[in-house]
Amino acid sequence: MSDRILYTSNLSVGYSTRTVLSSLNLNLGKGQLTCLLGANGSGKSTLIRTLAGIQKPLQGIVSLKGTNLREVGPKVLAKQLSLVLTDRIAPGNLTVYGLVSLGRFPYTTWMGSLSDEDKDVIQWALEITNTIQFANRHIGELSDGEKQKVMIARALAQETDLIILDEPTAHLDSPNRIEIFHLLQELVSSNNRAILISTHDIDTAIANADKLWLVANNTIHQGAPEDLVLDGRLEKAFTKEGLSFNYSFGRFEKSREMSGPKVLIKGDALGAHWTENALRRAGFQPVLNSQEFTVEVTGTDSNRKWILNAQHQFETIEELLIKLNTL
Repeated sequence: MSDRILYTSNLSVGYSTRTVLSSLNLNLGKGQLTCLLGANGSGKSTLIRTLAGIQKPLQGIVSLKGTNLREVGPKVLAKQLSLVLTDRIAPGNLTVYGLVSLGRFPYTTWMGSLSDEDKDVIQWALEITNTIQFANRHIGELSDGEKQKVMIARALAQETDLIILDEPTAHLDSPNRIEIFHLLQELVSSNNRAILISTHDIDTAIANADKLWLVANNTIHQGAPEDLVLDGRLEKAFTKEGLSFNYSFGRFEKSREMSGPKVLIKGDALGAHWTENALRRAGFQPVLNSQEFTVEVTGTDSNRKWILNAQHQFETIEELLIKLNTL
């Protein structure tokens, strides 16, 4: 069981005119990457601000390392919790090194002088986030992905047990999103931190999170991603008219009527998996038994072949689909 760093008791969050989430009994433990998922406007950012002490709870408590968050002073809080928000970074006149060094503010003297230990921590934060190569560059010269990694480096420089990130991949392309998630995984496993990340990237969260916090019906369900998938709570939380969750592929899809011919797929498991994906998209019906069409997938990697009804051989799935559509 992971050491508990943060927990809530009967927590309600929101505003004076409206309660957004209520009856929350949540916990974050060391060595866990927890992803907060929910539809737009469901209250994720409100919860993040409350857990970080920016916004007061309407009811209940947030406890950080055994102390009510409202009783934790700003400097002590900065040594226990670091926060990365979604807001785009205003460049100012800072270099990357200068911005990351701000993470050492809770540990410096009133003059703000950096000790050798502070400099070692800053160096480590730059290296582990792979931002050391542009340490002397101006923040305004960086891409969105580079800026986001710099903000994570600043959070790491605070040396806190808990890191909270609100939509850190919102402005990033797919490769950068994956890189950020892998970095967070590494920090959890190698540094025994607790990390909470709010995200809309459902597929990546399912693949990488140790635990999900799922916003639904003004409260939060928590558990392993696989449990929330299998018991249907994930699908129920996100399903909109015309959308459904594909349990085989772990993603939401636009519902489509598959009224095309039935196709039996045999052979190489990986090739069969992606062949099925293509056939479903094209409106065919992959089945366990078929008297219409049979596709056998042979070989591996670049040598893979598709054989239709033991007669026609194809080099690609695209060629297979073209043939099927002519029959």
